Amino acid sequence: MHELSVCQALIRQVEEVARQHGAKQVKAIHLDIGPLSGVEPELLRRAYDIAAGGTAAEGARLHIEALPLRVRCEECGAESTVAPNRLLCGRCGTWHTRLVSGDEMLLRSLELDLPTS
Repeated sequence: MHELSVCQALIRQVEEVARQHGAKQVKAIHLDIGPLSGVEPELLRRAYDIAAGGTAAEGARLHIEALPLRVRCEECGAESTVAPNRLLCGRCGTWHTRLVSGDEMLLRSLELDLPTS
């Protein structure tokens, strides 16, 4: 399950951001994951507790938002939301398309427990 190593890298990034802001604890992690990212959201959720254990992210809520798969047509210029196995233009139907989004995994935001002054 490569989701565990992906999750461990995510936790390292989250801990670095928390450290930069002087946070003692991470309350929530918000991710955006596209269908062609190579990351299975449910497996990532399962790996999360293992990867976050003993870190500033332990006990933080993990929110995953599924991103749409979007392509731009090289024939007519239209952008379409498509299915992962059907990357055809939604307007003219050609297969001459380029991926615009849907292959990414992005750390959208964090909710941090910051120290009070």
